[in-house]
Amino acid sequence: MQRMPGLPALRVFEAAARRLSFSRAAEELGVTPAAVSNQIRTLEDQMRVQLFWRTSRTVRLTGPGEILFVGVAEAFATLGRTFERIGATASTTLGVSMSASFAAKWLVPRLDGFRQLHPGIDLRIDVSDQVVDFATSDTQVAVRFGKGNYPNLRSDRLFDEFVFPVCSPSLLNGPHPLRTPSDLRHHTLIHLDWQARGETWPDWRMWLLAAGAKDVDPSHGIRLSLFSLISQAAIAGQGVALGNTSLVGDDLAAGRLVKPFDLSLKAPAEFAYYVVSPLALADRPLVAAFREWVLGQSRGEAAA
Repeated sequence: MQRMPGLPALRVFEAAARRLSFSRAAEELGVTPAAVSNQIRTLEDQMRVQLFWRTSRTVRLTGPGEILFVGVAEAFATLGRTFERIGATASTTLGVSMSASFAAKWLVPRLDGFRQLHPGIDLRIDVSDQVVDFATSDTQVAVRFGKGNYPNLRSDRLFDEFVFPVCSPSLLNGPHPLRTPSDLRHHTLIHLDWQARGETWPDWRMWLLAAGAKDVDPSHGIRLSLFSLISQAAIAGQGVALGNTSLVGDDLAAGRLVKPFDLSLKAPAEFAYYVVSPLALADRPLVAAFREWVLGQSRGEAAA
């Protein structure tokens, strides 16, 4: 078995191969061009192959050199990510990913409680509707809406969701007061235009059918892609929206929104918000602290 070259020689080779210049590699590494040339020659002697074609002005990789460069570059990239993750374990910063709607309507109003309970943890919140790739990012925990069956992740369900109409208090006694579901025919319906939730998530057609309001067109109104925009439109009195328990609770409690009707639809059991993290990170103190706090908030609000 051929003896593995040392890391210093491979580091010199990687710089020279990436820059295709011994002098520029020397400048990057803080050594002389002669030292780079000597390291490359020693590496070639050890491996018994020629790694560079040399001319008076240029160098270029040979076939074996190209193969070695791909492998060494990938290895250094992997080592870099590994050292970053090791450094993150000693950090007091916790990377959290979640949707803009969940961050705005649920997490941010409660952040002060987390800060008081864990003053030594600095949260870095990445707001995105894209599913985070834990393998390539420094995010350690996320809140996702879905079915909870995420391979290689610990997944804890947060809420049982109910869906119901919500509106500004001003619509209850306006020109067309909301007394019965049929009164919705005089109002704009605000729709969540997000197909990722699937057809099984309660929509206006399903709610109106359950309410027996056959004279209301379930397709008319406006469509918005973020729930935070939908709730804001409802608060502004622009129409009636379908809210779900976790994201309108604060607005209902503050009186910014009201429920004009008692009828609520239970959301499908397979859809919910989950706090998730890689199995390898799930028991780390920062991750566990955030997960237990979120779960505690969820349980407390469900009991209330």
